[in-house]
Amino acid sequence: MPRVKSNVVRLKRKKQIMKLARGAFGGRSKLWKAAKETVEKGWVYAYRDRKNKKREFRKLWIIRINAAAHLNELTYSKFMNGLRIAGIEVDRKILSDIAIKDPAAFTDLAQQAKKALAAA
Repeated sequence: MPRVKSNVVRLKRKKQIMKLARGAFGGRSKLWKAAKETVEKGWVYAYRDRKNKKREFRKLWIIRINAAAHLNELTYSKFMNGLRIAGIEVDRKILSDIAIKDPAAFTDLAQQAKKALAAA
């Protein structure tokens, strides 16, 4: 079997990893093993936090909607249930944005939710 030297490919791979580790502190950006471990751990964190980011934003939207609902004498759950009964389909991201940027429109939604709850 012929001898294979993977020098070019290996150096290319190493160069890519070292480039990705550039912002790390000390040996984590200079030494091969430490840099490789740093980059791989960074990939793990990035994958995990792409999922967590969605959870965190949903929590933030719910907190904002709850605060605005309380200003209109409703709890978050009653407000959302009222919207569902009224047939208003607006997602939490948009509701949160309305609560911050247009309180009058949010108050109108809250009134519709109250009417729907009273009718049900």
